Amino acid sequence: MLDVLVVGGGYVGLSAAVAMKQAAPHLAIEVVEAAPEEAWKKDLRASAIIASATKMLDVFGLWDRIEPDAQPINRMIVTDSKTSDPVRPVFLTFDGAIEDGRPFAHMIPNVSMVAALRDACAEHGITIRHGLRATGFRDTGPSAELTLSDGSVMSSRLVVACDGVRSKLRDLAGIKTVTWQYGQSGIVTTVEHERPHQGVAEEHFLPAGPFAILPLKGNRSSLVWTEPTEVADRLVASDDLVFEAELERRFGHKLGAIRATQDRRAFPLGLTLARAFIAPRLALAGDAAHGIHPISGQGLNLGFKDVAALAETVVEADRLGLDIGSVNVLERYQIWRRFDTFRMGVTTDVLSRLFSNDMTPIRVMRDFGLGVVDRIPALKSYFIREAAGASGRDRPRLLGGQSI
Repeated sequence: MLDVLVVGGGYVGLSAAVAMKQAAPHLAIEVVEAAPEEAWKKDLRASAIIASATKMLDVFGLWDRIEPDAQPINRMIVTDSKTSDPVRPVFLTFDGAIEDGRPFAHMIPNVSMVAALRDACAEHGITIRHGLRATGFRDTGPSAELTLSDGSVMSSRLVVACDGVRSKLRDLAGIKTVTWQYGQSGIVTTVEHERPHQGVAEEHFLPAGPFAILPLKGNRSSLVWTEPTEVADRLVASDDLVFEAELERRFGHKLGAIRATQDRRAFPLGLTLARAFIAPRLALAGDAAHGIHPISGQGLNLGFKDVAALAETVVEADRLGLDIGSVNVLERYQIWRRFDTFRMGVTTDVLSRLFSNDMTPIRVMRDFGLGVVDRIPALKSYFIREAAGASGRDRPRLLGGQSI
């Protein structure tokens, strides 16, 4: 019987396995992943990783491996305009460094991060089983039994669901969700441009939704482009000439000629919040617990916060000789993470509705608010520390760069 079985082999699932195994090497931990073994190498996207998450990766001994591929975000600017506006006034700017000189975020290729985490799993003796999905879940009392798609049954004291926003394991455990769709999709692609970006990220609030330009290594940037779903689907299906013409209207000419270099994909945007983060022998983490609008760039980072809190909860309970899969133990994790998650979910929902709106009175109000924040250094500092995960009295140790 295993001590911990992690379902989902993405960054959140792999991080959870590494965090617990590093702090408690005697724990028997395995990971099961639905995708084939080499599928992760085909993910050409990049993700924004906040400073506190890089500190956790540093504790894992992985940041030195990842950093050469990571692009620091040195500055961020926010504009609010229409696509047709010849000039986009800047309402808010953030410098990228927090108190220890570390940038508040980095852009990291997904393959670099997953490769490092998989190497860490191998070094810690964590087995990753591929091509297996959860088809049944049962609490037997002292353990949970997880039935897999090949008919095998695995027993574990604790099962951690990291299997995405449409989590099958969450459904099998009978955990309900609060869910709604925004009628928007996020187009994700990568572009090359003539001029260097200087590590500057841009968030343009356009009538259809936010258009984010996120710097990558070299003269490249990652885009998250929000449009109504029917428009996004049409753009993704269009030929390169049409797509790049529409892209140029939004991207502008400040970085010279641009060219999309990656297959474009559109992802429907919605809000999904699990009504509970735990059940007997089960804990939800990452998108299985929460799927939010990407307007704040905090979705993946919420998952890393889950990992830090869950690992600390499980490891400390194990050191005290407690049952790591019991509801009494897991309740600490739920209390720790649920309020922050719901707060972020509500915040992104409000921001999405506020900034995907072209009504003049609302535009005037939000632009006034952005201008006020820009002129109050203490308020800007608060927001940047929040974004970087550098605030909070009850922050898990890993997010502060400390071992559990």
